[in-house]
Amino acid sequence: MFTRGRLGRRLVQLYAGLTLYGVSSALLVEAGLGLEPWGVLHQGLAGHTGLSIGTVSIVVGAAVLLLWIPLRQRPGLGTVSNVFVIGLAMNATLALVPGAHAFAVRIPLMAAGIVLNGAATGLYIAASFGPGPRDGLMTGLHRRSGRSIRLIRTGIEVAVVVTGFALGGTVGVGTLLYAVSIGPLAQLFLKVFAVPAASGGSTVVAKGSSAQVILRP
Repeated sequence: MFTRGRLGRRLVQLYAGLTLYGVSSALLVEAGLGLEPWGVLHQGLAGHTGLSIGTVSIVVGAAVLLLWIPLRQRPGLGTVSNVFVIGLAMNATLALVPGAHAFAVRIPLMAAGIVLNGAATGLYIAASFGPGPRDGLMTGLHRRSGRSIRLIRTGIEVAVVVTGFALGGTVGVGTLLYAVSIGPLAQLFLKVFAVPAASGGSTVVAKGSSAQVILRP
C-alpha cells in the first residue's frame, strides 16, 4: 500500500515525465534530423491532415488505446494521462521554441531531445501508473500471441516508421541515434528515479510485462 508521500512523488514523476516526453519530442521536431519512430508517423499524418503534430499524437494515442479492448488490456491513470499530456506538451513547446535552421543549433537540439526523452521515460515508467497506449499494445500482443517482446516491438516500430516516412515524416540520423540510445538511457534513468518501497528495501520501477521492455510512454 502506498503512503501519501510516496503517492505524491509518483504523481509528480508521472506528469513530469509525460510533460518532458512531449517537450523532448518537440525538440526532435525542431532539430529536423529525424524523429523517434512514432514521431515519424505523427509528423507524416500531421502533414496530410492539417492538424498539429501534438494533436495527431493525441488522436493516434486514443486510437491505439481502442485496440486494447480486444487484447483485454486494462488502462491505468498513466495510460489515459499519456494520451493527452504528451500531445499538449508538444504543441506548447513547438509554439514557444523558435525553429532552428543553423546546423550548429540543430545538433544540440537533437542530442537534448534524445537525452531528455530517456529521462522522461525513466520518470514515467518508474511512477508505475500503467503503460502508455503504444507500450500496452506491444505487451498485449505479446501476451496474446506468445511472440517475443523484441519481435513484436521491432515489427510494430518498423511498420510505424515505414508508414510515417511514406506519409512525409522525417527519418534521419536522429532516428538512428534514438533507436540505439533510448534503451540504455531509459534503463539509467529508471534506476535514478526508482521510487523506494515503503519498507525501505526494494524499489518499484514498473509492474508486469512493462518492466521487461524500455519503451516510450
